[in-house]
Amino acid sequence: MRKLTNEQQRDIRAIAAKRDRDIDFSDAPPVLDWSGAELGKFYRPVKKPVTMRLDSDIIAWLKSDGRGYQTKANWLLRHAMLHFTKGNRLDKRKRAPRRGKSRRRGA
Repeated sequence: MRKLTNEQQRDIRAIAAKRDRDIDFSDAPPVLDWSGAELGKFYRPVKKPVTMRLDSDIIAWLKSDGRGYQTKANWLLRHAMLHFTKGNRLDKRKRAPRRGKSRRRGA
């Protein structure tokens, strides 16, 4: 991220000094319909460098589209993580103890 210019810092200080009721929002009407909102759209998790040993064919496939192979790998891992996390939660709910008589064999 670039450093703010003196002019930008001055503008930020001027805006921060204003009270909410003194700010003119007429050119930005309030949003009443949030149905199209995307939760976490601009959230960027902290990245941590790691070393992984992957098969060469996997690396070749990740790099086949050009730049961004690490981003692609991260996206694939996140997708798998969310899928399995969601699946585990559903599995735990489905495995609730049964009421009544036991249905075990030999019982």
